[in-house]
Amino acid sequence: MTPPAPRFRLGFLTHVQGRGDDPARTYRDAQELFVVADELGFDTGWVAQHHVPADGGGLSSPWTFLAHAAARTTRIRLGTAITVLPLEDPVRLAEDIAVVDTLSGGRVEIGVGSGYSDTEYAAFGQDIARKRELTSEKLSVLRRALSGEEVRAPGFRVQPAPGDFTDRIWQGVFSGPGARHAAAGGANLLLNRAAYGFDAPTDEVQRPWADAFLDAWDRPRRPRVGLSRFVFPAKDRRTALRQIGDDVHRAALRLGESGAFPKDLDMDGALRRFHSFYGHPDEITAALREERVLPVVTDLITQFNPAVPDHDAAIRALELIATEVAPALGWKPATVPDLAGA
Repeated sequence: MTPPAPRFRLGFLTHVQGRGDDPARTYRDAQELFVVADELGFDTGWVAQHHVPADGGGLSSPWTFLAHAAARTTRIRLGTAITVLPLEDPVRLAEDIAVVDTLSGGRVEIGVGSGYSDTEYAAFGQDIARKRELTSEKLSVLRRALSGEEVRAPGFRVQPAPGDFTDRIWQGVFSGPGARHAAAGGANLLLNRAAYGFDAPTDEVQRPWADAFLDAWDRPRRPRVGLSRFVFPAKDRRTALRQIGDDVHRAALRLGESGAFPKDLDMDGALRRFHSFYGHPDEITAALREERVLPVVTDLITQFNPAVPDHDAAIRALELIATEVAPALGWKPATVPDLAGA
């Protein structure tokens, strides 16, 4: 008899965006999503770091945000997808991670990546042409710091003493070589909700990256693949489009100006480029069953970005994901909190 596939973990990701000029309300609403997701049984909650709002998010300091989320939740794991590592001091970052991990009872996941904003790199005095080199260099230091090793000065170790982060470090990649590099370093794989610069569907582009990661994996523990996807369930497609359509279209047009997407996409083209799953839960479930990368993932990370739905609609979407979409794909809430990251 073929053994059942391991249970996948269900997550959600917020870029902490709101409408208008009230960041306090935007942050309160985003915190509330963590509370709701915790109650619904989501395994993981993630935030994205952006130093420039126009680049797609409103949260520059994710670890202070996650410390607050830790105090308001009891079981959901808390992570970044991603922290822009070249713009951080890795030792100082390790201290923040260790503090939040201690406060949360060992619930932290750390996802890192290189970012893409010229403005952000300039503001932090870094050369964007060296982003891959900087990511590798700083990730090496971060690993040592989170392993409790001496870093930078004799006798200096991060406090509080970090827990075991062996399988809790994730790396966002945008290519097959990047996926193999992540595997070589022992990082878990994070795949974005869209593949920029490609004409083929996102899952068709990314499946070879996931396969490359798995082929290159040589650690004794199980490899972990996190798949971020735009998922917005509602009572029907028309209702969903009212909440997400204009935002997705505007975001696609902005990316068209930068060359990441073709220029002047229409609404349908924008939704396709963002590999969007929206509409009635049954429609979304059927579409996700055809998703090429999903069969090899350990973590499905749902998000609404680049849309900024009304807060009530966002909460309802989380409810539908946790009670209808994910269970239809084989997920069920964990019987005990997953504090080991397994």
